Order: sequence, then C-alpha cells, then structure tokens
Amino acid sequence: MKRPWTKFCLCASLAALAVCSAAAVQKEPKRGKGANELTLAGIRPGQDKLAGVEKSLSEHLQARPADGAGVHVWDEPCTGRRLTLEVDEAGVIQSVDVSTGNPHENCKPQKDEKRDALWVTGQGLRLGDSTERIVEIYGPPNSSGPSIKQGRELQLMFYMFDWAGTAVPQVMEVTCDQSAGHVVEIMLAFPSL
Repeated sequence: MKRPWTKFCLCASLAALAVCSAAAVQKEPKRGKGANELTLAGIRPGQDKLAGVEKSLSEHLQARPADGAGVHVWDEPCTGRRLTLEVDEAGVIQSVDVSTGNPHENCKPQKDEKRDALWVTGQGLRLGDSTERIVEIYGPPNSSGPSIKQGRELQLMFYMFDWAGTAVPQVMEVTCDQSAGHVVEIMLAFPSL
C-alpha cells in the first residue's frame, strides 16, 4: 500500500473505533446498576470488627442495651433512626441494619455529615429514597413481595450477591413503605441467609 492510503485506513479505523466506543458507553448501565453492595453505614460486614466501629458510632448515636447475644444497637432519638449490628464470637460484624422510626415531636435535627453517612449504602441508597431509586442502583431484585410489620404495609426487595464471591456480603434486604413508596429499612449481611 502507498503511504496516503495507509494513513486514510488508519484514520478511518480510528474514527470507527471512536464511534463504536461512544455507542458502547451509551449502552452501559448507570453507576452501580446490578452491582453488589459492600458497605452499609460505612461498615463492611464480614470484614469490620465491632471494636473498630463502636467508638465512632457512640460519638454520633446513643448506644442502647443489647437485645441479645451478639446484637448491638444505637439510635438517633431525635429522628427515630436505628442502627443494629450482629456480631460473631470473634467480634466480626456479620450484619448491619439501619431503619427509620418515629421522630421525637420536638426534634430539630442538625446537619452532621458523619452521622448522615450512617444511613446510606456504599452505592448511595439512603433511608427515605424512593423505591425506583433502589432498582436504578441495584437493578431488579432477586425476589420481592409484600409484608406487614406493626400494622404497616411494606414491600420487601431481596438481593443475593453470591455471584460476587464468598468474600463479600451475600445478602441485602431493602424494606419500603408500601403507601409512601420510600425506603424505611436496609439490611446487609455477610453470611448467606
């Protein structure tokens, strides 16, 4: 081939590659969609130990008496939100659960970035987010269905992350208020339930 023809082929190939790359980028799912979740409240079940997070939690939340062996609870009395950890015999956190509750009637919550980070997953799902936001981030759940808790109609969305390997949290359950359509509880667990 003559040199000008080689340059033309090279330029045409690069242009075609750019067009194909742009098309591929447009078809990629949104950030996190279909991805597994590693953290909740900044805690990684199966990796973090209670001793490593206990002081930080107590700086931002009020510790409550343990509900049972291996269960540790903190809450935010003003807003009614609660964080619960299940810990194994070695002190390794096995599950993290965050939930909403009834806010105190005279509550005037103050902005605290570290405390606010306790109510969000690593992919950015927060208590109070819409049901649509869950699917936007994680894709369709592995299973879902209705439930009732304390007379409240709920929708459970269950995600299994066993496809990501045994070294990551395996299960996430998101509970939504059926009528309001927003997240009221998120649980992330290391062992498969």
